Amino acid sequence: MKLFPYGHATHPQWQMAAGLVLAQLRAYLALPAYASAPTLALLYITDHYAAQAQDILDHLSAELPDITDWSGTVGVGIAANNVEYFDEPALAVMLCQLPHDQYRVFSGVSPLPPVSSGLFKAHTALVHAEASTPDVAELIAEMAERTESGYIFGGLASSRSSTLQFALSGHGNVKGQGAAGGVFSGGLSGVAFARDPSGAMALMSRVTQGCRPVSPHHEITACDANVVTGLDGQPALDVLLADLNISLDQPREALAKVRGTLVGLSCSADALNDGPTRHAGQFGAEVLVRHLIGLDPARRGIAIAEAPVVGMRLAFCERNAAAARIDLVRICAEIREELEPEEVTREVANALNAAPAEAAPHAARRIAGAIYVSCSGRGGPHFGAPSAELQIVRRALGDVPLVGFFAGGEIARHHLYGYTGVLTVFTAGD
Repeated sequence: MKLFPYGHATHPQWQMAAGLVLAQLRAYLALPAYASAPTLALLYITDHYAAQAQDILDHLSAELPDITDWSGTVGVGIAANNVEYFDEPALAVMLCQLPHDQYRVFSGVSPLPPVSSGLFKAHTALVHAEASTPDVAELIAEMAERTESGYIFGGLASSRSSTLQFALSGHGNVKGQGAAGGVFSGGLSGVAFARDPSGAMALMSRVTQGCRPVSPHHEITACDANVVTGLDGQPALDVLLADLNISLDQPREALAKVRGTLVGLSCSADALNDGPTRHAGQFGAEVLVRHLIGLDPARRGIAIAEAPVVGMRLAFCERNAAAARIDLVRICAEIREELEPEEVTREVANALNAAPAEAAPHAARRIAGAIYVSCSGRGGPHFGAPSAELQIVRRALGDVPLVGFFAGGEIARHHLYGYTGVLTVFTAGD
């Protein structure tokens, strides 16, 4: 599998940014190491361009007539290889060369059929959704059930103005889409990928957490809707105060501490413990981080932005840049280790070790392109410098084609996460 052409640019006028992106794409299309006949385009724009979304899609699809399918969304920030664009007008495009029968673009008017229907068997899917959609978490779980693997990835659109999604297929419109122009609001859309029977293409995805536990894990022993009233048989509020070493007698100090505290939820005690492949003081991907939204002194409870059940595990946590950096390096290293062959010639080993970050990935790594969806609360400022988060990915994976966006919630497996990053790579077979 050849590398996927990609381009990204910022400019106050979307026409100029689109022109710069198209120039990059055409330059890559002419290189022998890059795909020359792509079929699917992933398009991400910042919310500065939200009002011109239809014009942007129409222009790009007209300039790239051989691209039959488009998918993407809007974010308060977007990502590309080694760079992020926050608070500025920008767009990014990646062109994927995949057989038409190995993927399908879906949307609310052309939904993904169940696996049992026999129409299209999705193995996994890239999903874009909107937080305003009713029961969005349940819809995400239902979407995962429509895939063979039960694993989907993506994120919620984020915008300071209007949110939107791109979904265009089949030389214009997918069946049932009518006269829609490919820009949608609400619901879910994205691209479903089938399992490649030839083994020529595969997808690999990892979740990186951005929070660090500040307490031991506790078992939820009593709760009412989203209010946890019992932890380990003790009043939940008392456990919180003891773990954070605060007192309601000093409300100002206590409130400041509580505002910076979140909760990590899991159905398994092991997910909250330090496992053999995890650094101490880090969460695993099984943990869902949620906001602590209030205290209930009358019932000695704590209110969280989730509806837990008795028996779940809970740990108090906080956002932590150092933990986020370590965990991001970890998932990139896992991807590299899984893709690089166990036995290589001395020449290949020397090439892998000597290749600088600026170099294209060695063929032994077999990465054609990558999608990175990160929380809008992460990005460079959280990692200490502009674009620092994307620079970590580049140093680990090399100069791979990469696009993505900063989301209002991240999707992985059948869950909706927060404060996480979801890295997915397209890989060639062995």
